[in-house]
Amino acid sequence: MDSQAEWRPGSFTKNFSWGARSRGLYNLYEAIRVGFNNELRDTPRFLFRNRIEALGRPDFIPINFFLFNRVIDGVDTIIVDELVYQALTFSHSNRFDRLAIFAFNFSFVGSWKGSKPYQSRPALWAHHYISDRFGPVHRWNSTKITADDIQNFVQSDPRYRAEGARKLSTNLNYLYGQVDLGFLASKKVDRWWVDALFLALDRITATRSSTSQFNSEERLHSYLLASDFFGVSGERSIAKDLASKHLVDLYRYCGGIKRFDDDAVRARTATFFQDIENYAVNNPNPIAAVHKTNLSIFKTLPRVCAMLARVAGFETFDIEDLENLDTSALARQNIDRALENLRKKGISPKISSEELMKIIRES
Repeated sequence: MDSQAEWRPGSFTKNFSWGARSRGLYNLYEAIRVGFNNELRDTPRFLFRNRIEALGRPDFIPINFFLFNRVIDGVDTIIVDELVYQALTFSHSNRFDRLAIFAFNFSFVGSWKGSKPYQSRPALWAHHYISDRFGPVHRWNSTKITADDIQNFVQSDPRYRAEGARKLSTNLNYLYGQVDLGFLASKKVDRWWVDALFLALDRITATRSSTSQFNSEERLHSYLLASDFFGVSGERSIAKDLASKHLVDLYRYCGGIKRFDDDAVRARTATFFQDIENYAVNNPNPIAAVHKTNLSIFKTLPRVCAMLARVAGFETFDIEDLENLDTSALARQNIDRALENLRKKGISPKISSEELMKIIRES
């Protein structure tokens, strides 16, 4: 990330009418669903704007700060990525709100015809407030966030290029109050964080005009580090670092951002499985992919990705079935399988699955 890039407030000073705090970011959720007409299909920017005009809210906040723009065949287009997928596939929840606020703070929104270079990273002032102050100074304590604190932070930095910062600071403070950023203090591998990692890779690879399915695990991980993903996605932990390796693999095997294109996923599946003639997806509902070695690593995916997720070392389930799943039994089953594989290789472990489960629970 260019640490010397200018910070410009742009159209963020326009109020998006977020509504009561109890609604969270529902207005954004609704705008995405309306703008995409509830279809997982890249949408021309002008058409998106026309559709949400009827909602009576400014359209610049969603399209310039939360969504990803790209010129495709000469047309300004808003593309389908993880944030759009979550909005169109699931009911509104605080998980969506957390992912959306991450998208805002991450601040990768692409470009459109006539856009200025700085508009591709429109909220760098928010990005650095999170990574340079909220995390290391305030220790993710959301009660420390105030309009005065934000104003003092941005005005003290020479990269901020605007005559005033009060309106920006009060608007940002209000936005953060809609979600309550205290959730960023968690060291656990939460579902929103897993979605955020996929969203970050979607935005980075799209920015680089890169087909992520051809990127190595090492390159994708280097992209995350260079983008300061770990600086704006909450308290860093060993659990998250270990999970990121499995998730990068899952992302890569599923074809990156092309996971939303059924034909592309089927073609990629054919590179791993010779006979997929009878493979079809009649059920439109998403699947849950859970890593065999760590059941907290949970990712929702388009159902067409199921076979590729298994190649990446994940088990797949219907989401409703996962709620009734005995995770301890599944973990024990995976451990038993691993111990049996060791025995077949002539290695005799001196520990049972029950003993290993006890160690894991106590660690």
